[in-house]
This record gives sequence, structure tokens and C-alpha cells, in this order.
Amino acid sequence: MPSAEFEAAAAAANAFTTKPTNDELLKLYGLYKQATVGDINTTRPGMMDFQGKYKWDAWKSEEGKSQGDAETEYIAYVEELKPNYA
Repeated sequence: MPSAEFEAAAAAANAFTTKPTNDELLKLYGLYKQATVGDINTTRPGMMDFQGKYKWDAWKSEEGKSQGDAETEYIAYVEELKPNYA
């Protein structure tokens, strides 16, 4: 179960008034999925699904990290991005 601090960070990320870069968004996605689901549990999307592959790769890059560690990193990363996008 995600912590209240994690839920607040996710809400803050969704409320950014300016869109982060694609790399920043992918890092947020990977950490979020690792924190909420754990290690990746799907197969990599097909060759024409570019967005799906980027998201899958971002999540895969966080594999092996505990859900608690991923949650902590996600919160810290949102805090790092806030001055630029909130």
C-alpha cells in the first residue's frame, strides 16, 4: 500500500503546470510502476509500439529495486522536479 507521502507526490506530479521532458516523464513512470507493482511482469511491446517500448524500458530499468526504495526515489524525484514544473 503506497504511503500518503507517495500519493501526495503522485498528485503533485500530475498537477505540474509545465510538462517535464520525455526522459523525466519516463523516469517518473518507471519509479511509479516499480513502487506500485514491483518488478516488471509483462512482455516488451511490439516493434511498432514506440511509446509502449519506452515505458516498458523505463520500468525495466528499475527492476530489482524494492517497492519501498522506488517509492522513496519517486518522492525525491518529484521534489527535485517541482521547482521547474509546478
